[in-house]
Amino acid sequence: MPKRQETAPNRSLGLWGATGIGVGAIVGGGVLALAGVAFAATGPGAIVAFALNGVIAALTALSFAELASTFPESGGSYTFAKKTLSGEAAFMVGWVVWLASIVAAVLYALGFASYATFAVVNLWPGADGSAPLWIQGRGTVLALALFATAGYALLLSRKTGGGAMWATVGKVVVFLVLIVAGLWAVTKEPAPSLVERLTPFFPGGSIGLFQAMGYTFIALQGFDLIAAVGGEVRDPRRVIPRAMFLSLAAALVIYLPFLFVIATVGVDAGGSITADSAADPATVVASAARTYLGPFGFWLVVVAALLSMLSALHANLLAASHVALTMARDRALPPALGGLHKARGTPTVAIMVTCLMAGVILILVPDIPVAGAVSSLIFLVSFALVHGINILMRRRGGGSADAFRVPAFPLVPIAGGLACLALALYQGFIVPAAGLIAALWLGFGFALYFFLFAARAGVVAASAEGLDPELVRLRGRAPLVLVPIAKPSSTRAMVELANALTPPDIGRVLLHSVVQPPGTWERGNLDQQLIDVEAILSQSLSLSLTAGSTPEWLTTVARDPWLEIARVAKLHRCESLLVGLGQLSRDMLSSRVEGLINSVQSNVVILRSPDGWTPAAARSILVPVGGRRDQSVLRARLLSNLSRGRERRVTYLRVISEAASDRDQREAEKELERLANDESFGQAEVELRRSADALSELIRASAEADLVVLGLQRLARRRRTFGELTIRLATETSSPLILISRR
Repeated sequence: MPKRQETAPNRSLGLWGATGIGVGAIVGGGVLALAGVAFAATGPGAIVAFALNGVIAALTALSFAELASTFPESGGSYTFAKKTLSGEAAFMVGWVVWLASIVAAVLYALGFASYATFAVVNLWPGADGSAPLWIQGRGTVLALALFATAGYALLLSRKTGGGAMWATVGKVVVFLVLIVAGLWAVTKEPAPSLVERLTPFFPGGSIGLFQAMGYTFIALQGFDLIAAVGGEVRDPRRVIPRAMFLSLAAALVIYLPFLFVIATVGVDAGGSITADSAADPATVVASAARTYLGPFGFWLVVVAALLSMLSALHANLLAASHVALTMARDRALPPALGGLHKARGTPTVAIMVTCLMAGVILILVPDIPVAGAVSSLIFLVSFALVHGINILMRRRGGGSADAFRVPAFPLVPIAGGLACLALALYQGFIVPAAGLIAALWLGFGFALYFFLFAARAGVVAASAEGLDPELVRLRGRAPLVLVPIAKPSSTRAMVELANALTPPDIGRVLLHSVVQPPGTWERGNLDQQLIDVEAILSQSLSLSLTAGSTPEWLTTVARDPWLEIARVAKLHRCESLLVGLGQLSRDMLSSRVEGLINSVQSNVVILRSPDGWTPAAARSILVPVGGRRDQSVLRARLLSNLSRGRERRVTYLRVISEAASDRDQREAEKELERLANDESFGQAEVELRRSADALSELIRASAEADLVVLGLQRLARRRRTFGELTIRLATETSSPLILISRR
């Protein structure tokens, strides 16, 4: 089975393309929608609120840059989470980020529709100068929002960056015109007049400042979307960090002078931006532009709003679809979302489903402020998690020499994480509906994962660990494998298999030898046992050190080796127990082996092989399966470990009755293909055979394989028991055999 190779999106985005995604998501929509709210809360001090949020965003961008350059793949926060956290935690991170991007897209779609209808009303040529009420009605706004969403769904399915750059460039030009004209007007104002308009600077005090920060942080979200499409960025370790910092810097360079202009020359003499914003926060920016630029300034703001909403809508739909794409490939969402268009290389299904969800939310959620609060809260929580993930990744020895590194580690991620978490808690406190909606969505996602996706996602995660052992380290696992060795002739095979299960420098291998006291010898006299122990120790240490691992050695004395193995496995809390046996008989399986399996809380791997055989000799591996997935996780990890760095042919075989209907055969074929895809990323062969004698068919197939991997059935709820077919296959075949039983 070759190493995982999936069709990847085209890496077509360079520095300016990636920066354009960040600028398109950040600049415009947020400041135009929320500047009035911020001014109403804290007066001219809103400038400081945006600046402080810029500091928090910059700290967060540092952690994002390190993680994105370390893991240059699509998926953003979800990708970071799945590399370092458990499957359940990674799913929840991806689930909330997916929702946050969709809700943000909904906000910008509605914002575009609202500004579009507002423009039509102001241009309406009616005799009385007023437009019909239906133009600004809910139906018209909703229709325009759905139209914009559907339009970008079509553009994104045809080309990754389709249709967004023109909107980004256009709105930046408009903002620059507004800023330059405003600063020119500032130079003509006497200093006392400017000071008067900025006084009092913090009418709401520190509470007002904190409120403004909580309301407006979402206006600086967007640099993270570059990480969400990291799989499409050329030279990602260099380009992604630069694109993030450039996009955030561009936003602050535009926001801060723009807010200063609005708070000064955007206010009539004797007035204040605080009072104007409190009276009408939604249109205060347009009104301010009219003050110093007349109707031309008013329409510039309208144009900037339209362009900003469109580019932010594009960026969030793009990011959300790539999060869904990555989660689907990990089976954390339906696998159909993980496909790419054969000709264009775009994640068409993920894009369409994401846009469909956005359309449903557009219809069901008319309350834009609450939706915005939910999005802001979830983004802040996900940003805090990213800081924590960065700390875990660095502590566990992750990263590469050419990846970006956060300076002043761990102070930067700790400070950034605490700041994001504080703002998120405050947001949930001042807008209880946002906290409730976020909690309900998390609960729904948690239930959805465990009932629908957990089993298959766990299999994919286990297989990925086998192919990339570094994931074991990053996820904080240090598995201990207990390997009892009784014969020197089996040492090589056992050590090789143990090293495959626990790669060097990541887990631990505990080699175990049991010496029986006089009067209970099953393996010859005491002198011979000690000679065997010395030979096993010498050979196993030599083989392990040659392979780069440093195993531990334990010799114990016990009357019953089987009971002693179980005792040691429980005492050391071993994750896996690897047992080698020369021959398997019905009595041994149903008594000794079955008793051992049910007496330990460990994964059990039993190797039956002839003397001198090693796993390296297995070029063709047969995997007989039935209709259940009892051992799927352990089997996926084992097969990936065995296939790491080697070319092997893995065949999944299922035998069905000759009397099975065509429908039953089709269902069996689909399930067999799904199982092979989950466990081996689609790199294994599948074979479905019809036979009246399943055992004879399996025995014939086993004779043609170098190794047979057979999972133990759970015939009782809390007891792992050998079925009749397993016993006969184990006792009536001679090919090397691995029996596996998951704890």
